[in-house]
Order: sequence, then structure tokens, then C-alpha cells
Amino acid sequence: MSDEPESTLIERAKSDPDAFGELYEHYVDRIYNYIYYRVGNVDEAEELTSRLFYRVLKALPRYVDRGAPFASWLYRIAHNLVANFHRDQARRPSVPIDDLPLASTSRAAPERVAERHDTERTLWQAINALHEDRRQLLLLKFGDGLSNAQIGEVLGRTEGAVKSLYHRTLLALREEMEQRGYTRGADGANGTGTSEED
Repeated sequence: MSDEPESTLIERAKSDPDAFGELYEHYVDRIYNYIYYRVGNVDEAEELTSRLFYRVLKALPRYVDRGAPFASWLYRIAHNLVANFHRDQARRPSVPIDDLPLASTSRAAPERVAERHDTERTLWQAINALHEDRRQLLLLKFGDGLSNAQIGEVLGRTEGAVKSLYHRTLLALREEMEQRGYTRGADGANGTGTSEED
């Protein structure tokens, strides 16, 4: 994005297509990723992302800055679009684990690569087993780096409620991982097998 404050760019974008293009370029990948991980399909994610920015373009002239980050407004629209999509499809969202990108491991030994891939797949399976609100919180917090206050804006919850949900989510995720054979070792690190403390 340009060096001008985002609030200035937003005001310009209400009537200047180039300014809107800057906002689009700045946010499109984050919004697409958020939608993709909630619908699990490239074509549907692209369609919903396009629909979102079309809605933003139409609604932007009426947008009023009330102190919340602009990103929160975008995520709120994305949240509503995805919720409507799932309601229309009458099915639960799923993410195909085999399609998820894995971290680059070009210099690691083959057995370490296999172990890391297995752990990542297990982690995604555990995340997908969580309730929808908990999955969404993890995506917003770790996928997009939003603060608890920003997540609260997206989910329509208070910051305190988000903190509480986050704590319960981590406990639920740990339990899911333990059910899949991953336990905390004696040194507190995660690993497979059981420690002497268990």
C-alpha cells in the first residue's frame, strides 16, 4: 500500500478506482485465505472473494470509520458470506487436508520431512474436528494475525469473550492432538508417545 494513512486511502477509494485497487491488492490474499480455509474449495473461495469485493465496492461510499480496523469490516463481510454459503449448501465446511500447503523442507532429512508432514496433517485434522467458532478463531489469530479485539469485531463478541474462547480452543485442540497420539513429553514439549509424568 502507499505511504498515506489507510484512513485517507479509504476515503479516496470511495470515488477513486486506483485507490480502491490499492486496498484490494493489500487485502485480497488475506481475505481469500480466510474464505478458502472455511469452504475448502478453490473455485468457491474465488467466487466468494470476488463477491465480497464487489459488495465492498458498492458499500464503501457509505463506510464510516468508527475506530475499528478496516480489516475487521472486511472479515465481518467475509464471515457473513461464508455463513450464508454454508447455510445455502446445507453442509459443514471442510478443508481437504491433502491440498494444504506444507512448509518448505528442502534441507531436512527424509525421515524428518515425513515426521513433520505427519504432524502437520494430524494438526489440521485436529483443527477440523473443532467446533466452527474455534476453527475460525484459530484462522483469524494465527492465519491472519488479528488481535483479540479485531477477532471480536469479526465474530461479534467482546474481547473478553474471545480470550475465553481462545483458552477453551487451545485446551480442546490439545485434547484432540492427544487423542491422535500426540502427548506432552516430560520436558513440556509436544511429541509422540507418553512421558513418565502421564
